Amino acid sequence: MVSEWADWLADRSGTSNVSRDLLERQFQLVMDGLIEMLGPLRREAKVVWQHIMEHYGRTAATRGLAAGEVVEELQQLRFLLIKHIGAFVAAMRPRRAVAVFLRLNGIVDRGIAQAVVGYTDALVASLLMTDRATLALTEANGDDLIRQLDILEAELGTIIPKR
Repeated sequence: MVSEWADWLADRSGTSNVSRDLLERQFQLVMDGLIEMLGPLRREAKVVWQHIMEHYGRTAATRGLAAGEVVEELQQLRFLLIKHIGAFVAAMRPRRAVAVFLRLNGIVDRGIAQAVVGYTDALVASLLMTDRATLALTEANGDDLIRQLDILEAELGTIIPKR
């Protein structure tokens, strides 16, 4: 599902300044966080999920996306989730299937909100801290993005062994 999401994203503008490998790594982190949010340790995963999605929004700002495009990318994630797990969930008892889809949609909706928060924070910070005559408003530094992903993966890793 991560590669399918990355393929969809590759056709869009604004992704050229971040490598595909880095995007796929970020998408995998989003998927791993989403899985933990659906699991028994969702309370512990909630803070990590918020951090992951804020980072997603900040990265979207460095990629030069508009706020609506961030939302559109995450709506595509929702579409892919329904496409890939829809048949499995539909096979459940109706009451359980509705509960799963409602929880999944709620998690994705909160993720979208956090991504928009991260996006907005990045833009405001760049406006306040940048000499607009000489520097781009949001600069993409691959090493910094990798370091941030390492931190988020480690943070998520503190929850996963508890299962």
